[in-house]
Amino acid sequence: MFTGIIEAQATVVAIRDEQANRHFTFTCPFTHELKIDQSVAHNGVCLTVVGLEGNTYTVTAIAETLSRTNLGQLRQGDNVNLERCLLANSRYDGHIVQGHVDQIGICEEVKDQQGSWLFRFAYKPQAAGNVTVEKGSICINGISLTVVESGADFFSVAIIPYTYEFTNLHAVKPGDQVNLEFDIIGKYVARLLQK
Repeated sequence: MFTGIIEAQATVVAIRDEQANRHFTFTCPFTHELKIDQSVAHNGVCLTVVGLEGNTYTVTAIAETLSRTNLGQLRQGDNVNLERCLLANSRYDGHIVQGHVDQIGICEEVKDQQGSWLFRFAYKPQAAGNVTVEKGSICINGISLTVVESGADFFSVAIIPYTYEFTNLHAVKPGDQVNLEFDIIGKYVARLLQK
């Protein structure tokens, strides 16, 4: 389990395909603290550390993960947002994030609001019945954010300077894909209402 509070960014140093799997090797500020079999969220995708060597670590994404997330678009030198799993004695600063990306969203617009940025994203709600609500939570590339405006197939979020600078949102532009994990409570409520 995660909270959507980004600890650092990792840089892709190598990518290797093996059958339908893709192995990503990263470096990050806390590589020396990682251990084999540890869960780490990469752009909101929970992946297991499978290798450690020097100042790098390796994780593996299967075909399902590559088809449902933006990880398949990563290239050497790209940065991803990182969060290690929640400690039982930690403050819960974000919202409940599982590290299970529901679908891709497309950035439609970025507005500079002179001290903050408003990002608008489109998504296909029919893909899984995912919904947003104004002032509800959404996880974008692993970042816990509050929904500003909510529509049937779009939503917007406001980004403060700290989040803009210390996550990879500053590199997101219209047309780019982002990973979306919708609020788990909202997903259960939507499923119950369908019955």
